[in-house]
Amino acid sequence: MTPYEYAKTKIGTKEIAGDVDNPDIVEFHATTTLKATDDETSWCSSFVNWCVVQAGLRGTNSAAARSWLTWGHETKEPKEGDIVVFKRGNPPSGHVAFFVKKEGNLIHVLGGNQSDQVKVSAYNAEDLLSYRRVL
Repeated sequence: MTPYEYAKTKIGTKEIAGDVDNPDIVEFHATTTLKATDDETSWCSSFVNWCVVQAGLRGTNSAAARSWLTWGHETKEPKEGDIVVFKRGNPPSGHVAFFVKKEGNLIHVLGGNQSDQVKVSAYNAEDLLSYRRVL
């Protein structure tokens, strides 16, 4: 399976309110050097790392979304399943997810920590930093 196919198997995975943490999200964090043990810590990069590792590839090992800016090869023509890195706030903040489609000025991506869950969400194309081709 590809990283994107692994991502699709986790659609609907959500943070758990309160003191209990979703063990799937904690497992995503285990693929980074941060190794957070809760589901409140930002986990978009942990999710992408988990999907990449499940597919037998090497991720960035980082919980920072912008760590994906140097991973793989940049492409200007994304295809479904490529990795997308967005800016958010000041560096090193950002968001990372898998490309689904582009419609007008919106880029639809499948990612983790999107409204506290794994789902497809749309982001403004003005916030795009890079499309990265999955190796």
